[in-house]
Amino acid sequence: MSAHTAEHLEHTESPSDMKAQIWKTFWILLAFTLVDIALYFVLSPNMLRNWIFIILGVVKAFFIVSVFMHMKFERKFLAWMIVLPMILVIYLITLMVTEAKYVDDHVNKDSVAKPATEQVDDKHAH
Repeated sequence: MSAHTAEHLEHTESPSDMKAQIWKTFWILLAFTLVDIALYFVLSPNMLRNWIFIILGVVKAFFIVSVFMHMKFERKFLAWMIVLPMILVIYLITLMVTEAKYVDDHVNKDSVAKPATEQVDDKHAH
């Protein structure tokens, strides 16, 4: 066995049934995608639907990274180097969605302009 092959085997623990795991992951991702599409047409646009899509996206990303990118079989430190920034990105998305909800509820509702006819009537009342 060459030095390159021994070094490669040292860093990974790829199972013998990798093809079966890839197909299993494919079917899981397909199921999540079909649920995603169904929920898009069934649920009305609201914050709950946004959170469901974010959570389903993160779950699908986990399967893609762990099996298709072989992170499931890498050393723990390397896996955490990938996972930790993703956790921070999810936190950033959470903050952005929360801020957008606040802006939609408070700022946009207060700054809606009155129709032109109401503004003219207000000026004549004084």
